Amino acid sequence: MSRTPVVIAFPKGRLLDPTVELFARVGIRARGLTRDTRKLLFETDMEGVTVMVVRAVDVPTYVEYGAADLGVAGKDVLLEHPREVYEPLDLAYGPCRVVWAEPTRKIVPRGGLRTVKRRVATKYPIIAERYFTQRGLPIELVKLSGAVELAPRIGLAESIVDLVSTGKTLEENQLTVVEEIVRSTARLIVNRASLKVKYRRVSEILERVAAACRPSPT
Repeated sequence: MSRTPVVIAFPKGRLLDPTVELFARVGIRARGLTRDTRKLLFETDMEGVTVMVVRAVDVPTYVEYGAADLGVAGKDVLLEHPREVYEPLDLAYGPCRVVWAEPTRKIVPRGGLRTVKRRVATKYPIIAERYFTQRGLPIELVKLSGAVELAPRIGLAESIVDLVSTGKTLEENQLTVVEEIVRSTARLIVNRASLKVKYRRVSEILERVAAACRPSPT
């Protein structure tokens, strides 16, 4: 009898390579998966387990609706695109930060922030709005899909909220971090129904991944 089928959603982009590496270490190697392939579905070395590769922002949606039983998504994606999924494991790779940044020479003194309405360009409107609202800071959001750091240079916005890893892009565009909003790492997420209906198989995968992520004893 074949084992209960399980589908795992891998994110395209910066988290793909470490995700492929992690799952290969626990016996779930996606056959033929490379950055150049146009395929979206891959059989694996574990019987009954299939991997799908989708846009990073879509992983939580696939998992919530049961198209995938498990998935890997950055914490920034989960906060910006909240879904009804379990989030049992912090995989600890892909560290980055969502930050509020402004042109280096134009940062407003903290005491004057509450009286100045700022136009904020961002790919993260939900995270940004929650952050500024909680602090009582008046803003106007400008949603962009890319090149957010360009907005202050061309007068589109005074501030940005964006994802950074090294901070080099901010520096190259004469931007300075005003405040860190949230730290983000890759998380393993699970469909709520799958955890009940496919409990043994999903739990087996969770246990393998958790063990692989556990620090080695010194």
